[in-house]
Amino acid sequence: MRIIGGEYKGRQILPPKGFTARPTTDFAKEGLFNILTNMYNFDELSLLDLFSGTGSISFEFASRGCKSITAVEMNSLHYSFIKNTSAKLGIEGLHIIRHNVFDFLNICHLKYDIIFADPPYDIEGLATIPDKVLSRALLKEDGLFIFEHPSSFHFDKHPNFLKEKKYGNVHFSLFR
Repeated sequence: MRIIGGEYKGRQILPPKGFTARPTTDFAKEGLFNILTNMYNFDELSLLDLFSGTGSISFEFASRGCKSITAVEMNSLHYSFIKNTSAKLGIEGLHIIRHNVFDFLNICHLKYDIIFADPPYDIEGLATIPDKVLSRALLKEDGLFIFEHPSSFHFDKHPNFLKEKKYGNVHFSLFR
């Protein structure tokens, strides 16, 4: 796994053996960030990265200049990996929180420009995550919620659905 753009472009991120997170593929990240680059000035964004796993998405945003990133990850091994990798890269402005995402959503009162969620594909209640995130009013006006999910889920009937982008086996549904 590598960082595909920005200040840390080309840096390898190698999780330890036994790491169970499924990182977003480089191909999918490249496609997603091509879209986002045309929509946003990264150094003005605030990001909430839910189910952070390897931290790959947070690192991509940081590499592109995002200075306000909150990464939420419950697994202690994953949390430690993100924290250590962030320190090795010298990333400032990345706040890593070890917490259950659903509990965090209930106590969070900040607003973000972008919320990204990449839950385990086998998580119970995956189809309800967009409603759980969007019902908390954590997006700033004109904010964007990006939900990574398997191809077996479709959200085009959701009232806040904007579009779906597919990159191989990775599907991103975007919501406003």
